[in-house]
Amino acid sequence: MSLINPSPRTIGQLEVGPIGFGCWRFTNENLAESRTVLETALDLGMNLIDTADVYGFDWGGQGWGENENILGKLLAESPSLRGRMVLATKGGIRPPLPYNSGEEYLTDAVHSSLKRLSVEHVDLYMIHRPDMYTHPEELAGTLTALREAGKVKEFGVSNYAPSQTDALQKYLDFPLVTDQMEFSLTHLDPMRDGVLDRCMRENVTPLPWSPLAGGSLATGEGLNAELLAKLDELAERENVGRATLALAWVLAHPSKPVPLLGTQNPNRLESQALATKVNLDREDVYALFQASDGNPLP
Repeated sequence: MSLINPSPRTIGQLEVGPIGFGCWRFTNENLAESRTVLETALDLGMNLIDTADVYGFDWGGQGWGENENILGKLLAESPSLRGRMVLATKGGIRPPLPYNSGEEYLTDAVHSSLKRLSVEHVDLYMIHRPDMYTHPEELAGTLTALREAGKVKEFGVSNYAPSQTDALQKYLDFPLVTDQMEFSLTHLDPMRDGVLDRCMRENVTPLPWSPLAGGSLATGEGLNAELLAKLDELAERENVGRATLALAWVLAHPSKPVPLLGTQNPNRLESQALATKVNLDREDVYALFQASDGNPLP
């Protein structure tokens, strides 16, 4: 029996597909090409569209907010696209500071993101990284005010430790609904540091970023020989590419994650969407886990 659940996921009151589209690499002056990528993702059921105010700042863009600007131009040109997506963005990183979740800064950051995205509200807003010098009670007050003002429907966190998420949740009257973390076959930490355990305990939807380890799980570059061999064996059995098999491993986790794909190639989006149809049983997923870890489980 396959461990992969292909059904939609819930983010608060919102429904999203089992795979999302991330906009970290969505830096392209050719809007027609960007539109093709975005529409391909939506057509494939990847309706969670995830961006951030810092995206474009470090991926060949023109600077701060670049990728939100690109997405905003597409939404302004074709308003119907907005109704097809659950729109998410993030804030709280401000190089070279590096982090700020203070009330004044974060409130301005949300309004600036809305302006760049050409929307009145976003469906999901996440604190991109924890600001250890903002008290969680202050942050909770900011999030509550933004929610009451109708600027954000749901909130989540990104790159938080479980204790940091618990501290913020204590001061909120509504649940944090997502937790974004690095999680892939080459980054197993969320299975051991309590992040995914907390997601399951609190019914929070995980949003793994870099589920293909920056592409290395597609190319095989830097992978240990045992993991590469097992990936290829299972990919051949399932008649899919190596990247699709690696994505399926992430989907097999019982927390019902929504991994975020960053490829800007429509053909790769189509092939990786097949991950929901892969069959992986318990023997398969543990074999991959142990091959990645380099040690047998006790």
